[in-house]
Amino acid sequence: MEKQTFDPWAWGKNTNSVQAVEVRNASGTLYCSGQVAIDATGVPSQGDMRSQLIQTIANVEQLISESGYECKNIVRLNVYTTSTQEFFTTCMDVYVPFIHKHGIQQATTLLEVKGLFATLTVELEATVVR
Repeated sequence: MEKQTFDPWAWGKNTNSVQAVEVRNASGTLYCSGQVAIDATGVPSQGDMRSQLIQTIANVEQLISESGYECKNIVRLNVYTTSTQEFFTTCMDVYVPFIHKHGIQQATTLLEVKGLFATLTVELEATVVR
């Protein structure tokens, strides 16, 4: 698999994503459903957004790993949150290290939504290649 990223604008270097990712000669693509802070028994988190993001990232990592893929090959990562302001003020110290830990260079969309399932406040949706 060959991966090339594109970020034609200087301001792009200040984000935790790239503007486009090209993939050639991939042997597989994993389209992950949105992952949230639900535990192994199916119970949604009652915690704050930051603690939910920690659980959500753990769920993303587990799903990708158990599917035979690697987080470093995430090419698209969409973030859905009930408050972009809260995400930026309370979650970046969790989100950015996750991106850096795996060396992820992904196309990203961040969306504020009216609501998510039950008490959930953040959801991650990934596309991964091999």
